[in-house]
Amino acid sequence: STRSLEFYVYITSFFAPVYLILHFSLSCNLEKVWGCCPSTWKPFGSSCYFVSTEQNFWTKSEQNCVGMGAHLVVINTEAEQNFIIQQLNESLSYFLGLSDPQGNGNWQWIDKTPYKENVRLWHQNEPNFSAEECASIVFWNQRGWGWNDVFCDSSRHSICEMKKIYL
Repeated sequence: STRSLEFYVYITSFFAPVYLILHFSLSCNLEKVWGCCPSTWKPFGSSCYFVSTEQNFWTKSEQNCVGMGAHLVVINTEAEQNFIIQQLNESLSYFLGLSDPQGNGNWQWIDKTPYKENVRLWHQNEPNFSAEECASIVFWNQRGWGWNDVFCDSSRHSICEMKKIYL
């Protein structure tokens, strides 16, 4: 069962009789409780995903995600990646929330989730260049979807992830 909910949040000011109304729409699925995502986001597991239609540098992509209450995506399982790639365009490349800021092979997720060696979904022979300190997911003919190290100041699409809101 799926429901759409409309929320209005009223904020008043102590110093002036100003009222600010924030309005947003959620799409909710009944699990054991209602798990909700913003209406333009895709639900999977305990998270919501948003695929950006804009291209930006890695830091700007993360800032855009944070502005929506999210982070660049952290992929924890192959099942999660399999869901995500169903939302993507094979001709585009998308930033992940994975980087190697010092260029020393010490990859880290944006949300501080430990980098799991068993969830390496890199393309064969990747990562391969220490100056490429950010990760993207990209479709390569003959290989399919996988991760590739890329320059952080290259312009790419991105995937944001937030935790579901439970009601």
